[in-house]
Amino acid sequence: MKRIEYPAALRELITQLRQMPGVGPRSAERIALWMVQAKAGQPEQISVSIKATRDGVRPCRHCGFFATTDLCEICADSSRSRGLLCVIEQPTDILPLEKTSAFHGLYHSLGGRISPLDHVAPEDLRIAQLIARVETGQFSEVIFALAADVEGEATTSYLVELLRGKGPTLTRIAHGLPAGGGLESADELTLYQALSGRTKL
Repeated sequence: MKRIEYPAALRELITQLRQMPGVGPRSAERIALWMVQAKAGQPEQISVSIKATRDGVRPCRHCGFFATTDLCEICADSSRSRGLLCVIEQPTDILPLEKTSAFHGLYHSLGGRISPLDHVAPEDLRIAQLIARVETGQFSEVIFALAADVEGEATTSYLVELLRGKGPTLTRIAHGLPAGGGLESADELTLYQALSGRTKL
């Protein structure tokens, strides 16, 4: 007896949906079935939104954040401090920093971090653009806000060596214990960074 499967078009849709981050086989199947069985025009509206986003959203020319014009809202905002530049790994790292309301300068997204195991070399990142911005800008301080793991530390050290002596003060965000966290739940590296980065009271 022949084994019955979904039609080829539906199987292909499931296969394509599985390529999305966080979507496993069962989730892909459920989404695909919903798209086929939906009574209203919601799947078509989603399709239109995807196309509009793909066509209209691009990386900001300066920082790499999401924009619909040449510059994003942050870089186009004249009220922001033009002397502060915060270096981050991904454009998505900007929003958590913005939500704190503690930083009012500009950003520069590298598009990743140096990781030889993942075949990510310095030339694969937006490092040349960073150096050009620092050399042509009027930044008084460049703040590194990269991850506190091996790749993040290596990338930060690499960039510090490239930018040292080019004018601005080079700093990094503090690392340590999270608010509400106790010593018993912290790993050795976190405790080391908390002790090394202690501040005077």
